[in-house]
Amino acid sequence: MNRLMGRLFATRYQCNVQNNLHTSGKDFAWTKNTLPQSFLHCNKKIYPPQEIGEEPRPAFVCHQKTNIKYSHEKLWYIACFVRGLTVDEAIKQLSFVNKKGASFVKETILEAQDLAVKEHNVEFKSNLWIAESFSGKGMHIKGIRRHARGRLGEVRYQYSHYFVRLEEGKPPEDYFKRNPLNAQQQLDKWLDQMRKRKIINSF
Repeated sequence: MNRLMGRLFATRYQCNVQNNLHTSGKDFAWTKNTLPQSFLHCNKKIYPPQEIGEEPRPAFVCHQKTNIKYSHEKLWYIACFVRGLTVDEAIKQLSFVNKKGASFVKETILEAQDLAVKEHNVEFKSNLWIAESFSGKGMHIKGIRRHARGRLGEVRYQYSHYFVRLEEGKPPEDYFKRNPLNAQQQLDKWLDQMRKRKIINSF
């Protein structure tokens, strides 16, 4: 009788333990999501309706690829290379770039192009250009490398994020044009900024 009661108690205890298992691992502090999220929130932004005669707002789509096993400093050069190009031209140029990061950038642009047609009502997928393209620093994992005479060295495994924003329409003629103002206009703008500056602890 005692053995039977003991077995019943053991089975009930196991059932209660299985039913009360803590399965919310994603809420733990050590499993917190550290991936960038704010860049993708731009896709969910709702703009007010435009007025008659206002310049039409071009459609855009933001996309990212996270935790790429590549240095963010090396990826930055490839990201700058495709800025201001059309999507078709960027994909064609990246096909001839003999770098590991070029394949990641090309894959991300193609994913963003499909996303623009399927979810953002872009009519022609070739009518897109790269408005933003930049890289960010991902997680860096430290490891140990063995050196001579029993010593240890540090090795870092670097990961990076890549961000791209495609915009509908034709790209500008000069994307990297930094000073479209002439000399007199630049001087007036500088004087205006100097007059508007605030001096702390003054009247």
